[in-house]
Amino acid sequence: MTSTAKTAPETIIPYAARRRRNLPASAAFGWLAAGWRDLWNHPGPSLAYGIAVFAVSLAIVWGLFAFRLDYILFPALAGFMVVGPLIAIGLYQKSRAIEQGEPVSLRNMLLVNARSGGQVLFTGAILCLLMLLWMRAAVIVYALFFGLRPFPGLDHIAQMLFVTPTGWAMLLVGSAVGGLFAAFSFAISTFSVPMLLDQKVDAFTAMGTSISLVWNNKPVMLTWGLIVLALFLLSVATGLVGLIIAFPLLGHATWHSYRAIG
Repeated sequence: MTSTAKTAPETIIPYAARRRRNLPASAAFGWLAAGWRDLWNHPGPSLAYGIAVFAVSLAIVWGLFAFRLDYILFPALAGFMVVGPLIAIGLYQKSRAIEQGEPVSLRNMLLVNARSGGQVLFTGAILCLLMLLWMRAAVIVYALFFGLRPFPGLDHIAQMLFVTPTGWAMLLVGSAVGGLFAAFSFAISTFSVPMLLDQKVDAFTAMGTSISLVWNNKPVMLTWGLIVLALFLLSVATGLVGLIIAFPLLGHATWHSYRAIG
């Protein structure tokens, strides 16, 4: 009588279990440097991507003023940071192509073939919903402190916010609420979209893993978040023109952050 030897099943280590912890805060600047190299490696497609983001952003801002919706300008600018990781998926594609020695083209960046398929669209819908909730929360905070008073316009909003006790209180509460939205959106999106491009996973697994990666690398991710915020504010200060360079730079750097931590 012969016995058949049983082979032990291969142990599959989940992606989340392979996460790296305790990277130094300085690693964020290495990601930025790697993103800068990718930006100027075949720069045409990246710059065209940045110009497109700038043009669409400018059109949206113009539309807000044209339709007298300027009261949601600041929440809309903040909400841009929520959906930014999704918009940058073409930049992740270019960085991945450079990494794998594949051809780089604007067409491939616009027609991205994500390994997770439609899960990217599902994640995009969740991020858009989160952005809308953020904008609605900002309007509610304004109404709680100033009632049904019409928005005074950008020319008078600074005086209302910075020289009155009510304005100071609204800034405090609004910053706290906005900070919670910002932290949550950053945690679920910063790695989930690159992961959906690179791996065949579902949206909730990708977002949950992203939260885990951010949580287990708090020093470097806090530094990275501050870099993203600083470059975004710089872009706003230049009338959004800075997005032409800053957005591709951050997109390519985000891919390298995903590869470094994942």
